[in-house]
Amino acid sequence: MVSKQYDVVSMESQDFGSEAYQAINLHNFEQLDQIQALPDEVVYNINVVGRVLPFKSNRYVVDHLIDWDDALNDGMFRLTFPQKDMLAPADFDKMAAAIDSGKNSRELKVVADEIRMTLNPHPAGQMEHNMPSYDGQPLPGMQHKYRETALFFPSQGQTCHAYCTFCFRWPQFVGLEGKKFAMREGELLRGYLSEHHEISDILFTGGDPLIMKTKTLREYIEPLTKPDAGHNLRTVRIGSKAIAYWPHRFLYDDDAEDLLDLFREVTNAGMQLALMAHFNHPAELRTSVSLEAVRRIRETGAQIRTQTPLLNHINADSQLLADMWAEQTQAGCVPYYLFVARDTGAKRYFELPLVDCQEIFRQAYNKVSGVSRTVRGPSMSAGPGKVQILGVSEFRGEKL
Repeated sequence: MVSKQYDVVSMESQDFGSEAYQAINLHNFEQLDQIQALPDEVVYNINVVGRVLPFKSNRYVVDHLIDWDDALNDGMFRLTFPQKDMLAPADFDKMAAAIDSGKNSRELKVVADEIRMTLNPHPAGQMEHNMPSYDGQPLPGMQHKYRETALFFPSQGQTCHAYCTFCFRWPQFVGLEGKKFAMREGELLRGYLSEHHEISDILFTGGDPLIMKTKTLREYIEPLTKPDAGHNLRTVRIGSKAIAYWPHRFLYDDDAEDLLDLFREVTNAGMQLALMAHFNHPAELRTSVSLEAVRRIRETGAQIRTQTPLLNHINADSQLLADMWAEQTQAGCVPYYLFVARDTGAKRYFELPLVDCQEIFRQAYNKVSGVSRTVRGPSMSAGPGKVQILGVSEFRGEKL
């Protein structure tokens, strides 16, 4: 894979402010001119795999981030449109046969769910080991795996502006019974934090919390900034892909200014507001509207930390990673984590041998200056926590 240089799309030549959000999914993707130019087999494959794994893109991604002149080899196309090899051959054939036989939507969901349950919906014991309780009540919208950090899944934030095909939280989006994290009650969150002063960081995650209206997000976050909140929080983190998939959220949406004001309120309260930004490909930060979003966010005092898994077919190239980290640093972001693809969903398409992960990371790390060497990795999640690969050993002629 070669790192492709994308020209930054200028805001002067594109009227980004007039763009309305429009989701692209199974129901309407075939209407796109770009899709109609693809081979019929590719379109059919999207229909089949998109019945099993989540599929949602949007017009901004389609019109500005994908290289349609070379779509079948483009990382952004693979990142946002399902590919045939994301399912095992037997599973693909099973779903295709169900579609071709004319089964109705309910029957198709039964077949899809049968396949989904074989894809390890919640790896590393998320459902069994990480769900806390408060006042004798389980909190299905929280995870508390690491001593200092708790995760909160607001129920209104359990979708995204577009779905990544590798997403390890894909069960959140397909209606898989009993496999969804979500909680609406901010009072329970505050109560739990008041009893666990070891927690210094709260991570709002999803889905994407920034899919919510600012008014709703404020209801969760604003009470945490009050002097009498009764917790020991130092950092509010928000996990989001919005800068990459819908930077308009910070610039042109009706409540964009209110969102930036909320960020300022957190930092003015003496807390760190850290936007944990997901960037998987250099193209995502090469439009001027995304760069302007970064600038506006940083003006609030918030910090942007970036992270990505190492993904075969998308970004498994040391020069691509080095370019991405260097450009993020230049924009004022902090490269944070490079993960190993999780053991779930379409992992057969994205996974790489750990030896390769370490070597790609090492080469990329050596290609950037010290200011970009804030990134850590390769890091993989396991039952006990995150495990960082520090090097490669050889045992009986095999690299491990």
